[in-house]
Amino acid sequence: MGSTLRSRNPKGGGSLYFNYKKFHSIILMALSDAKYKFLFVDVGAGGAGDGGTWQKCNLARAIASNRAGLPQDRNLPNDDEPIPFHIVADDAFALNMWLMKPYSHQSQDPTEQIYSYRLSRACRVVENAFGLLQMRWRFFGTTMQQDIQVCKKITLCACVMHNLALQYCPLAGTDVDYEDQHHNVVAVIFRVVFLS
Repeated sequence: MGSTLRSRNPKGGGSLYFNYKKFHSIILMALSDAKYKFLFVDVGAGGAGDGGTWQKCNLARAIASNRAGLPQDRNLPNDDEPIPFHIVADDAFALNMWLMKPYSHQSQDPTEQIYSYRLSRACRVVENAFGLLQMRWRFFGTTMQQDIQVCKKITLCACVMHNLALQYCPLAGTDVDYEDQHHNVVAVIFRVVFLS
C-alpha cells in the first residue's frame, strides 16, 4: 500500500511530484506484517498513484522474478494443504497470483461481499501502520521542506525507528483498531508509545 507524503516541489521537478490531490508529494510504498512492522519500504516516487508506483517498485520486480524471498507455503490451522503467502492490497493494485484484492464490481453477491469486507479489514493493518508512523513523527502531517533526496532519507529513517519502537515498546491490543467479542471493528484513536 502507499501513503502520500507532502513535499515541496524540487527545483526543476515540474509536475513529476504533483499528484491527483493537487499538491506535491513523494510516495511511501510499504508492506507491513500483522503487527504493523514494515517489512519493505520504497520511498520517493512522485505523481503516480499506488498502482503505478507499485509497478515500478523494487519489491514488485523482485516478486515477479522470484527473488523476493517470500516465505514457503504453510498449512493453515486444522488443514493439511499448504497455502502460499499473499500480499493483501486495495483495488488500486493489479490482481496477481500472489496479490489479493477486493472485488471491484458493485454487484457483488453475498459471498463476494464477505470476502471483500474481510480483505479490506486486513488492509487496515498497513493503513494503521502509516497512521502510527505519522503520529510518532508529526512532520509527516505537514509539508516537508527539505530536498527530495533528504525527504527520502528522513522517511526511511522514520520507518526504521518505527520498527524499533514496535520491537522495544510493543503496542497493547487496544492501542490500535481491534475486534470485540462479536467481531465488530473498534476503531481506536492512536495512543502511541513514544521513545525518549
